[in-house]
Amino acid sequence: MMSNLTEEDIKNRYITPALELSGWKKELMRMEFSIKVNEPFTDGKIIIKGKTAKRGERKKADYLLHHHNNFPIAIVEAKIMTKNEADGIQQAIDYARILDIPFAYSSNGVRFVEHDMLTGKERNLAIDKFPKPEDLWNRYCNFKMITEDVETVIKEPYFYREGINRPRYYQRVAINRTVEAVANNKRRILLVMATGTGKTYTAFQIVHRLYSTKKVKKVLYLADRNILIDQTILNDFAPFKDKSILTKVDNRTLDSAYDIFMSLYHQLSGEDDLEVFKQFTPDFFDLVIVDECHRGSAKENSRWRKILDYFEGAIHIGMTATPKETEDISNSLYFGESIYTYSLKQGIDDGFLAPYRVLRFGIDKDLEGYIPEDGKLDIYGQEIEQKVYTAKHFDRELIIDDRTHTVARRITEFLKQSSDRYSKTIVFCVDEDHALRMRQALVNENTDLCAINDKYVMRITGSDLLGKAQLENFIDNNSKYPTIVTTSELLSTGVDCKMCKVIVLDAIINSMTKFKQIIGRGTRLVWHKDKRFFTILDFRKATLNFSDPEFDGPASSVYNVDKNAPIPTPEDEDDMDNDFGDEEEIRFKYRVDDVPALIVSESEMIYGEDGRLIANHSANLKFLIREKYQAESEFINDWLHGDKQFIISSFEERGVDFNRFMEKDIDYFDIILDYGFSKGSLLKSERVDNLKEDEYYTEMQTIQKKVVDELLNIYLATNILSLEKIDVFELPNFNQFGGFIPTVKKLGGKQSSQTLIRDLCTKLYES
Repeated sequence: MMSNLTEEDIKNRYITPALELSGWKKELMRMEFSIKVNEPFTDGKIIIKGKTAKRGERKKADYLLHHHNNFPIAIVEAKIMTKNEADGIQQAIDYARILDIPFAYSSNGVRFVEHDMLTGKERNLAIDKFPKPEDLWNRYCNFKMITEDVETVIKEPYFYREGINRPRYYQRVAINRTVEAVANNKRRILLVMATGTGKTYTAFQIVHRLYSTKKVKKVLYLADRNILIDQTILNDFAPFKDKSILTKVDNRTLDSAYDIFMSLYHQLSGEDDLEVFKQFTPDFFDLVIVDECHRGSAKENSRWRKILDYFEGAIHIGMTATPKETEDISNSLYFGESIYTYSLKQGIDDGFLAPYRVLRFGIDKDLEGYIPEDGKLDIYGQEIEQKVYTAKHFDRELIIDDRTHTVARRITEFLKQSSDRYSKTIVFCVDEDHALRMRQALVNENTDLCAINDKYVMRITGSDLLGKAQLENFIDNNSKYPTIVTTSELLSTGVDCKMCKVIVLDAIINSMTKFKQIIGRGTRLVWHKDKRFFTILDFRKATLNFSDPEFDGPASSVYNVDKNAPIPTPEDEDDMDNDFGDEEEIRFKYRVDDVPALIVSESEMIYGEDGRLIANHSANLKFLIREKYQAESEFINDWLHGDKQFIISSFEERGVDFNRFMEKDIDYFDIILDYGFSKGSLLKSERVDNLKEDEYYTEMQTIQKKVVDELLNIYLATNILSLEKIDVFELPNFNQFGGFIPTVKKLGGKQSSQTLIRDLCTKLYES
């Protein structure tokens, strides 16, 4: 009967033959670059569970149809024959929007429904009337008014060879949109991509395709830090170096024999106003790419702008994770609105970026303030000005030594409790002096490991040559030392430390741009090395920035709009005019060593739904339970008759760690009843005892009873989720019955076995 056909049956028997009939070859009915049909296009959001993490569900399309290897042009969602052909169209539209695909389809094997993402029109099609590849391509080209010359550029393949990753879906979107924009002679382009999502790789593929089609012949890649240039040459842009067409500008000399130039902007425009870039004519470069363009390229009268203005005839592409929109600087005004944005939230939800948890600490002197008694002298003999000193003053105007020691002690306690004291850790301080004192405090808290290697704790700042020399070792995935580094500005942007597992905030951060960049130091994933999430230790309430709508949304331009807006302060401004920043201005500070500072509050927050931070405690669990279930009976009915794994996952995806609530040996069911509806709880052993007194168990045949006994042993050792699938019989517990197949046979076959499991998973909770 047709009603018994699965979605897989519908695809194999009806949809795939229909697509082939319309000219869609097998190689076109695939995900990007010959990945198998039905391959997920996301990795699955990472769900933090205590000290561990697991993957959530991955998104996948039934069919992605490519016109050519760069360009998926249609998506098809399949449904069973008993459903309407339009049942999958909303999901297809949602995926088409995410993947930037112009045509979305749904089918039940009898008919197709087409949604044109370009025009918004929708229509029904007979199963044998699916559009041919050229039909869809022509419709796309006609709508976009793509000429033959433009078509040649946008069809140019990506660069690929062994060891070079293929683009993820969002990188493909960014690359394709940029290449198409350049092919259509757009001269100013902005790409916004969260830290850790591969901006330089995206830039490489853009340059490769434009260079290969001779759309551009000379390229200038600008950055403001040496390490950003070196990382790019050694990694993503290495194929250009291998072909001897790439050079790094050194000693302010330019060699026109090369085609691709990598340069620090101050190598081209130095402090002595030597305009090295004028060695080339204004029309020399066809393309200028500005990495981390938020750092000053759009600021008028900056040295960046001198270079860009000189090569104004070239295409300018700005790339950043944090577009800057202030009274004085506007990326969007210069480059135009971003043609594509891939946010931190989207990267975390897709499972390409690491989520975070936050431990927020309250220190008594920060919360209550400190007022020195009349005539109080600091350690230098200076009388301290009488006023209320709070968190914003500490380490900037007044140093409380015990506060520094308290922070260092709590950082060390956290690392010891995490069972990995070699977790790469960055401590962001108020300034270089604070970073120096914090380093010493951390050394004294970790003397055992510092005795083994004196580089266990180091300061890495702009003026610290010894520390700065260890930067490459710190970001090396395979290097143990340095482990903990203290800094003020140097590591806040651009430095790619994939293994950073802990970020410590002991400075007030008023700049949203700077805050986003700091958080970006932890978002890289290294799954095989157990870097699956990161923890933020916040001692100055800096993570309140997460609640600001601007945190993960596009910055709204205030450029030359509000003349009364405050001018950014020097500490908020991150437009650096040399490789590592000037040495900080030495500020006068009071310092006391006889004032205690204690941590008086501590709270844990988890990255939850919609990117919000949610408290990981019982009150929050109750809120989430009552938000999902209005009544106890509603939950019980869902538990007994629904998918228990889905119920638990729905809470875990919102940040709930059930392990925190299992002080006793109780089940998920009892946790939800207890915390959500104050119904108390039963131990798992009590549930098992109750079940064994029930007629359901006492009247079982001997073989059934023995199998159920083993199932209950598994339940006691793990949880109910271990029992819900028939593959539980593959566990060693059932070797006494001959293993999986003999056990199933002894129970009367697959259907009888499934019924036994289902009934057991219900009977356990009837009491």
